[in-house]
Amino acid sequence: MFRTRLGAAGLTALLLAALTACGGTSDDAPDPVHGLKDTVRHTARTTTRATRPHLVKHCTTGTHRTCRKVQDGTETYRKELRPERWCVRLDAVDGDRKRNDVWYRVDRADYDRIMAADDHTSVQFVPLSPDNGC
Repeated sequence: MFRTRLGAAGLTALLLAALTACGGTSDDAPDPVHGLKDTVRHTARTTTRATRPHLVKHCTTGTHRTCRKVQDGTETYRKELRPERWCVRLDAVDGDRKRNDVWYRVDRADYDRIMAADDHTSVQFVPLSPDNGC
């Protein structure tokens, strides 16, 4: 009886894995875009020093050991105000001559590759997200 249940559980796990792998992943990633390179822009990361409570674990002794976190001073850390971004502006996006000056956020490797390309040459990449954030 144990083998039957184990076999059924294994088969169920295998079917779930197959269905998950074949599921609609096309909505998860943006489609590649192509166009003519217009310009590129790099926005540096901006941080500031900030403080926050420093929490330590404090346990009481007795018949039942109970622990809780209590504040013990403060600690400093680097707070990110603006993340680093690499952006590319395209003309004639996806072959449409009317879609000009469209900004896309890209990863560092695509940025470096497109930056090395001449102006108004055809480039293709996959943007990081549908919301360009540039």
